[in-house]
Amino acid sequence: MKHIIFLTAIIFTMTTQAQEFKNPASLFDPTPYGFSHMVTVPQGYKLIFIAGQGGEENTAGKLSPDFRQQVAFSLHNIQVALASDTLTMNNVIKLTTLVVDHNAEKLNIIVEEFNKVWPAKNFPINTLIPVPKLAIDGMLVEIEALAVKSPENE
Repeated sequence: MKHIIFLTAIIFTMTTQAQEFKNPASLFDPTPYGFSHMVTVPQGYKLIFIAGQGGEENTAGKLSPDFRQQVAFSLHNIQVALASDTLTMNNVIKLTTLVVDHNAEKLNIIVEEFNKVWPAKNFPINTLIPVPKLAIDGMLVEIEALAVKSPENE
């Protein structure tokens, strides 16, 4: 019986998301803006850092002039990087989003695209930074990510 309980606990632990996203009731609700206030990660998890990903659509670095398309490809490029280490967007705990000439319309697009990636609204924490220009001409957004990897997935 002890073995069954132990195995059930292991299976439950491995199939649930270990990191915990928190939005204290004493702070405003950030979920309409596509982020959480806090995240905690259990001891022993490995941190995976992903450099800022632009909206490049291919290995030649093609950028669309469309802001939404660049946001979607930035997120896609993060997904590709994570997949190379058998991770998904659900492993992401922190983002830094750099936006050229930020405005309310661009924020709405970012939130809509984040909702597609995190439909359960387990949004990572996120810092959005308006900037006048990014490293590559035509780049309108760049998103950096921090993810966690479970010791069981090593």
